[in-house]
Amino acid sequence: MGQLIAEARRSFDEREKTYREKALKMFPWICGRCGREFSGKKLKDLTVHHKDHNHDNNPPDGSNWELLCLYCHDNEHSRNAVAESYGELKPGGKQESFTSHNPFAGLQDLLKKKK
Repeated sequence: MGQLIAEARRSFDEREKTYREKALKMFPWICGRCGREFSGKKLKDLTVHHKDHNHDNNPPDGSNWELLCLYCHDNEHSRNAVAESYGELKPGGKQESFTSHNPFAGLQDLLKKKK
């Protein structure tokens, strides 16, 4: 089991090196979110983010990649995790309410009484 995990990790690292090297040749060494520039030893803090979150989708033109610093990359994935936990809101659909209190309950009746 340990050998299988080690092999999978090696395979992932090799694949990541390949698309990372390509992305670093194609794009300026700038975080696509915060605009921070990278060079020298700090270049290791610039990561390749897959826009569709599929690490196997690596088109040669780099259209599924963007360079993000470690902090912005973590933030990107955290935002998606939070959004997924709330569920997807479909157009025209109702958002699920998480509260039991409605401050406007009975307002329509009160307005009718004022007339």
